[in-house]
Formats: sequence, C-alpha cells, structure tokens
Amino acid sequence: MLKTLSRDEVIRFYDKFGAKQDQQGFYEDAALNLMIELGRFTEAENVFEFGCGTGKLAERLLSTSLPATAHYAGTDISSTMVRLAKTRLSGFEGRTKVQKSDGGFDVSHLGGAFDRIVCTYVLDLLSPSDIKDCLAGAHAAMNKGGLFCHAGLTKGVGPISKITSSAWTLVHRINPSLVGGCRPLMLNDYLPAQQWERIHREVVVSSWIASEVVILKAR
Repeated sequence: MLKTLSRDEVIRFYDKFGAKQDQQGFYEDAALNLMIELGRFTEAENVFEFGCGTGKLAERLLSTSLPATAHYAGTDISSTMVRLAKTRLSGFEGRTKVQKSDGGFDVSHLGGAFDRIVCTYVLDLLSPSDIKDCLAGAHAAMNKGGLFCHAGLTKGVGPISKITSSAWTLVHRINPSLVGGCRPLMLNDYLPAQQWERIHREVVVSSWIASEVVILKAR
C-alpha cells in the first residue's frame, strides 16, 4: 500500500524546510522553463498556484511572463512558505494574493474563473485520492479552455534516470519523509478524460532526475 505523508507531517516538514526549497532548482528549473514556455503565460490574466512554496515561480511569472494587467493568487499548506512568498511578492502589491491553505482543494473563494492553474512538484507528494481532488478543484475553478500547467517527478526514461527514479521510489516506500514526501508518478494515471484534454506531455531529465511537464486544457 502506498504511504504518503499526512497533512500535519507535510506542514511540519515544509515549515522546517523553508527557503531551502529554492535549492532544488538543479533538477526543477529545466522542467519549469519548459512549462512556462508551453503554458502561454503571456496570454494569461488570472493565475492560481496550488502550493506556491517560497514564491520563486510566482515572482518569475509576474516579472517576465505575465502581462502587467494579470493577477496571481497562490496557497500553501505551510505557514513558513506563505510568509516567504508574501515577502517575495511584496513588490507586486495589488496584483497578488497569497493565503494559507487548510489542505483542501476548493479555491472558489479566491475568485475563480482562472485561465491558468499552476501546480509544480506538489501532486507528487499527495495521496492518489488527493491528486484526484486537486484536479477536480482546479477544473471547478477554471475557465473552459484554461490551462492546467504541471511539473513534477516522474519515472525515468533512460538508464540512469530510470535507476534514479527507482531508487527514489524505494526510499519513499521505506520512509516518505526522507524525500520530502515526494515520489515519481505519471499524472495521466489520475486524469478524468471527460474534464481534461492533454495537449502536451514531455519528460525532462536534469541531474539524472526525471520530471514530467504536462499541459492540460479544461473541457
């Protein structure tokens, strides 16, 4: 049976992890670069992010990709991450809203009608049921034709990355907290076809670690 961290365990881990999350760029950045390219953020006006972390991605989107008229909202389960993100995004006052999540996936109170929803290196720490609930919450809050932009750990595609992902999966099985609760997965295993059209999937390997970039269109 798959073991995942409880919400309280996730909170404790990431409250302590804090700004060290930004050090994971050595394997995340290449996938995020591709996700930003494919997500057509220059056309977006209302963006929401599940699991905003330190606000690093939000700052980049607001600085370099989103129109000056676009608004951003993000939530995170960690109080530390919310504090870091609010500080990081303080220069975009009036365009951003960052709140602590209660662990649920209903974000209708944040305005809804989002044309982009971003979720990076978050679904891979959730239980299968929570992944499905997150996708359902995203679909409910999104405009028809809006894009769900995902990046996260996945199974390797070459000899070395396959070994790395298998080892990561084994460590997660033994003790999820040793890898921050995250494990390689394939998002397609959780997609309800009646809600989403997959318009792109690509695996990016950086530092022997495989990440998948998936862009979905809301039906």
